[in-house]
Order: sequence, then structure tokens, then C-alpha cells
Amino acid sequence: MDWKQADYTGWGRALSARGEVARPERRAALTGLDAAPAFGMRRSYGDAALNAGGRAIDMTRLDRLLGFEPETGVLSVEAGARIGDLAQAFAPRGWLPAVMPGTGFATVGGCIAQDVHGKNHHHAGSFGVHVAEITLLQGETEITVEPGAPLFRATVGGLGQTGVIVAAKLRMTPCKGDVMLVTERRARDWDEHLAFLDGSTATYTVGWIDATATGKALGRGIVEEGETGAGLVRRRERARRVPMDAPNFALSAPVVHLFNRAYYARVPARGRTLVKPIGDFFFPLDKIHDWNRLYGKRGFHQFQCVVPLAAAPALREMLTEIATSGLASPLAVLKRMGPGRAGFLSFPMEGYTLAVDFPNREAARALIARLEDRTAEAGGRLYFAKDALARGAQIRAMYPELSDWQAEVARVDPDRRFETDLVRRLNLRNA
Repeated sequence: MDWKQADYTGWGRALSARGEVARPERRAALTGLDAAPAFGMRRSYGDAALNAGGRAIDMTRLDRLLGFEPETGVLSVEAGARIGDLAQAFAPRGWLPAVMPGTGFATVGGCIAQDVHGKNHHHAGSFGVHVAEITLLQGETEITVEPGAPLFRATVGGLGQTGVIVAAKLRMTPCKGDVMLVTERRARDWDEHLAFLDGSTATYTVGWIDATATGKALGRGIVEEGETGAGLVRRRERARRVPMDAPNFALSAPVVHLFNRAYYARVPARGRTLVKPIGDFFFPLDKIHDWNRLYGKRGFHQFQCVVPLAAAPALREMLTEIATSGLASPLAVLKRMGPGRAGFLSFPMEGYTLAVDFPNREAARALIARLEDRTAEAGGRLYFAKDALARGAQIRAMYPELSDWQAEVARVDPDRRFETDLVRRLNLRNA
């Protein structure tokens, strides 16, 4: 297996790396490679998948289904398999991945390494809660890890620092079919938005928030509630591509404000119920391949935090600063989270999570730094899958089980063969 020099980025394109990358075609080829961090589709926004100046393993070809038990719903699969492909293949058979992030391009290995969450976190917890077994490659040795072991908790949400995730067994969840019955409601302001999220009894719930609205309209948006269903529905439209990097004015404040007003108004004041293909509900942005190019050559950053329920007023203050900054993009999401998490460094806590995209500009980076400080003051956390700018001192207070993770990682990788740019930037492995 040859190592080839490559330039690559995270999804935000604001950070990049140059180094040697190997792309094995078969699992057997992994054991002949030097130990190195692995990545999948690189849908983490910052530098979680980057190893500048070092080596990395591209796992995207290792995407085979290894077995399925219809009696239990347990799926054995290689780490490079994409979540959207699993949903498309198994929903017609009455099964879905139990937790799915906002893009179907995320791989199983990436979902484990970030312990991702989805639109059902308030009921189902994080991705790792539904992982029955992980196969890790450490050097030339494959080992299996099960829930309850410290190594399992260090691997789930552990940023790939315990070895290369080769395969996993996932507990799928039953579904009624491959369509979604979706109810959309306008939330007129912040208080109503939170009330809708708090009161939702739907299996899947998510809020789009207008991050440009101010005054009495602060926090307005659209709350979507979804349930799986069966029946005829139009096939998902073919994905389109962004052919070039957009100019800077494409996401200027006036353009974003007008877009958000129109997007909010598209849902009738009385609300509505729609039938959608599963992919349109779970992975709406996947309909536009390379949508990250809309932010231009400089790329973008996403700020995502979660704060405890009692800190909702602090989150409202953050949104006020965002809305008055003139820097936000149309991509902003508000969700209610439950307590379910599976790893020492898993992001979720019971509370509210806010995610907002910003073009990569100096003013936006300064705003994100202030928002990160506010998150720390509110007793919240930042999400490693989205972060590109945080400082290590902030992170340590946000993740109280960091020392447990450090101890287990030091035990299995004392030579730091799996370190990445994010781990070094945040100084995560040093006590």
C-alpha cells in the first residue's frame, strides 16, 4: 500500500493539512500500514480529521456490510460505510440507524469517533448508545471492545485516539418504512420556539432558527416534527452541485436576511403536514453537493454549543449577539437534547444546542471567541465535530471526564501515533 502526498481539509475548508494519505481497498491491507490516524468523508468542520505533516488513513473504501440479524436488528458493518446509504438500504426493510446526524455522508467510524447526535436525541441519546461492539486496529492487532469497558468509553466520542475504528455492530431501530410524515410549525419568537421543543412528543424534532431576526422576533423559526411512515412518495430529487466558490457577497447580511424572511414565510401560519423521502428530512443539505463552496474560498466556521436547561437565558443572549452582528448565515439550528451519551468526551448534555454557520472572516472569528466564552460561563460545551477555533483551557472545564479519557488513551497509545491537529491544538492528551 502506497502513501501519497495530498492536500485535504475539513468540511469548513477554513483549515487544511498536507501529508501522506493511504486509501486501502480491503481490510487486510490495513495491517500492513504504519499506525496513523484515520478519517472518513471528513464531514467534521474543523481539524478533527487533519494530521498536517504526518500520515493519515482514508477509510472510505472500507464500507462493506458484514452481516445483519433481522431478529435483533444488529448490523455488522465496516467503518467507512455511510449513514445515508445504510438508511436507504434498510428503511424499506423496516430498519434505520438508531441515530443519524445532519448529513448522510458521515461514516460509521466518524459517527463513533464524534459520538454524533440526531433529531431524536431527546429520546434516543447519542450514536454510541446504540453501538454493541467496536473493532479497533492497534498496530497490527485487531481487538473488539464492548460497552462498559473503559476503552469503549474512550473510543466513543474519543476522536480516533484509541486506534483505527475498523468495524462496528450497530443496534438498528425499527421504522414503518422509507418515508417521513413531517409537521412544520412557525415559532414566532424565542419563548415559543423553546416551548415547542420542550413540548414535542414526536420521535424526531428539530428547529430551524432565523439567526438574523431581532427584537420581538428574536428566535423565530420553524419547528419540524417527524415520524417514519410507509407509502408512495416522490423519489428524492437528484443532488445538485455548487460549480464554483461563491463570491463574498453571496452570503452578505442583506441577502441572508431576505432569504430567512422568505424561508420563514414558506410555512403557513397555521402550520402544515407533508410527506417526504427519508433523506429530505434527515439530510436536507445533502441535496446540494459541495454546498460548503457557497462560503467562498476562505471557507466557514460553525459555532455549536449545548447549555443546560437552566442556562436558556444565557443562550438567548448569545443569539441576540449573533442576530445583531450581521454575520450569520441561513444555516442555524436549535434542538432540545436529552442526557444520553456514551463516551468520556461525548458532547451531549440535557439542555439546548444551538448551531450557526459563519463565513470565515476576522469579525466572525472574534464573535465565535466571545460565544465560546459565554458557553463556558453558562456551564455548557463546545462540539469537537464543529470546532476549529477553541482554546484548550476552555475545553478542559467543559469535559469533566477528560482525565479518564487521557488515562485510557495514554495506556493504548503511549507513542501518540493517532494524534491529530485538533488534539494538538486543544492540548487534549496532556494532563
